[in-house]
Amino acid sequence: MNGPITQAGQGGVTEWTCPMHPEIVRDRPGECPICGMALEPRVATLDDGPNPELADMTRRFWISTALALPLLIVAMADMLPGHLVDRLISGWPLVAVQAVLSGPVVLWGARPFFHRGWQSVRTRNLNMFTLISLGIGVAWTYSTAVILLAVTVPSSIPDVARGPGGVPHVYFEVAAVITALVLLGQVLELRARSRTGSAIKALLGLAPKTARRIEADGTEVDVPIDLVRIGDRVRVRPGERVPVDGMVDEGRSSVDEAMISGESIPVEKTVGDKAIGGTVNGTGGLVVRAERVGADSVLAQIVRMVGDAQRSKAPIQRLADQVSGWFVPAVIAAAVITFVVWALVGPEPRLTNALVNAIAVVIIACPCALGLATPISVMVATGRGAGAGVLFKDAAALEKLAQVDTVLVDKTGTLTEGRPVLEGVEALPGFEPDAILRLAAALERASEHPLAQAIVQAADGRGLALPAVSDFRSITGQGVVGIVEGRRVIVGNAGLLEAEHIDPAGLVKRAAERRADGQTVVLVGLDGKAAGLLAVADPIKASAPEALRALRAEGIRVFMVTGDNRTTAEAVAKRLGIDGVEADVLPAEKSAVVERLQREGRVVAMAGDGVNDAPALARADVGVAMGTGTDVAIESAGITLLKGDLRGLVRARVLSRATMRNIRQNLFFSFVYNVLGVPLAAGVLYPVFGWLLSPMVASAAMSLSSVSVIGNSLRLRAIKL
Repeated sequence: MNGPITQAGQGGVTEWTCPMHPEIVRDRPGECPICGMALEPRVATLDDGPNPELADMTRRFWISTALALPLLIVAMADMLPGHLVDRLISGWPLVAVQAVLSGPVVLWGARPFFHRGWQSVRTRNLNMFTLISLGIGVAWTYSTAVILLAVTVPSSIPDVARGPGGVPHVYFEVAAVITALVLLGQVLELRARSRTGSAIKALLGLAPKTARRIEADGTEVDVPIDLVRIGDRVRVRPGERVPVDGMVDEGRSSVDEAMISGESIPVEKTVGDKAIGGTVNGTGGLVVRAERVGADSVLAQIVRMVGDAQRSKAPIQRLADQVSGWFVPAVIAAAVITFVVWALVGPEPRLTNALVNAIAVVIIACPCALGLATPISVMVATGRGAGAGVLFKDAAALEKLAQVDTVLVDKTGTLTEGRPVLEGVEALPGFEPDAILRLAAALERASEHPLAQAIVQAADGRGLALPAVSDFRSITGQGVVGIVEGRRVIVGNAGLLEAEHIDPAGLVKRAAERRADGQTVVLVGLDGKAAGLLAVADPIKASAPEALRALRAEGIRVFMVTGDNRTTAEAVAKRLGIDGVEADVLPAEKSAVVERLQREGRVVAMAGDGVNDAPALARADVGVAMGTGTDVAIESAGITLLKGDLRGLVRARVLSRATMRNIRQNLFFSFVYNVLGVPLAAGVLYPVFGWLLSPMVASAAMSLSSVSVIGNSLRLRAIKL
């Protein structure tokens, strides 16, 4: 093997692996020696170019289809009413047209299948490409050979191998149509696989490309992020992403850490607090001293976890490859035995009859139905799911969802709406709730904090006119103070009221009760007195209770795993009857919860909507993303619920179970035809009834098995979700 190569646009060595067999790692692109699939880079990059494998298969599919469709129409001319086409072309001209049209399809369109089929034989890892290349090759080679024999040695072709006018039966259309169908499957599969790196690319897109480094002499310079070292100090201006993991050296600000915690409420940062690269700074300025950079950063770790988890999944097509491991040798053995028996004890012409019947065995065992059994069901099911607001990313998600017995759900954006709203206003004696809300909203209008926005929106919703504010002051981590209509208004926590010499004792008990119910409480003081409180919460989605009841009714255990604090998480879990809670967890810990349950033998589905959920979504047996969430979560998950409604997960599971049942039926149909057809094609009934199954009948039986599989799969369109 030559030395390692580098991926375009990258400076280092790129490793290539098989998505179905991650233990296969190579230093260059190629095919997997086990399953024959094209290898792909282990790590996606932002500057990956178009997938050359997808482009090649797409080109082969369209050209092959353009040639196969007219070939099929011409070949089936005698089945049309009144033999419409047969009047225009028949006999040897018809055979010539078939040969001309099928040649490019088989010799060029199916070339990758022949290559992979040969590799499977050479490496003794028989797979679907073995079957595909065998079916296409035998049908086309036999057809070509029988034409040559009919032209050069007409007497060598027995009547059983001839049709009307003495023209030999040929199977060019079988070879061409199989090629086009398999190419279509490859295109669909490659398109789905090309999206697996999108989640990592989305994560990489969160990382700033430059940082504003503060030099030893105090000057500031923008440098590429790769040049930042541990100990360097970087300035983070309002609205910028934090470039490195580190500690705040200077400044105060609110930082949106939704990509880590999943929570919509920003976190107050001051000197000594930790800052995480990729999070978004608010309105204040910060100076951060770098502690972790490059591959050691939290964001880089998330990228690695998503990539590793995605590669650990196996597509449902593996089932067909496992079956083909014994199916191909059995078919070949049956064909060889048929040839030998007919050649030794069959009627004259023995060799010709032996060849015809052996070919009939191979053709009737053509892998078309077996190859269609899974992808057709998946195609119909995914279309049906899309109509019901459920998007399946791949067939593996369809397969695994039917087996799920445990569901983990994130809180914010999954069980809740993901945006805070005002839940209530409580006033102490001598104060009016609407007056408290109006004055507090007037003051909060100058703030960009999400809690402030919820208060202002509530006041607007009640039609309260907000007066002007003077002497506005924001105290980081505590609240805001100002003058409204000549009154001194304080909105914040108990510490702020005490700092303003206001006793909050009258509000403490009720505030604690509100917090126990999962609400965030803001206290209000007016003119040196405690006036009341505002309770803000992220409301539970109206559909969540119904969805959770439906899941529990099927024997599925439901757990909440969230980055939110335990008090709020347990309050929500209690209201929804959730079995257990994991709170205050970081992304790596969410993924660890999934792994722990998997080690206990559970089949786990994870439902979430944030960047922080991406590793757990990818690590779970089935990741379920809310369509209202982040692109990273959606790309990391195997299933996306477009409406962000957990009831979609219930519908998805119904569809998954029906699809797997349908696939098993399809496999049964395809094998029944082979179990019944192979002995008939071999001529087991000839000694008793004198019956032989001609290759043309074998071809019709093969087509019938495919029609049965397709028809059965189409029933999924009518399933009630």
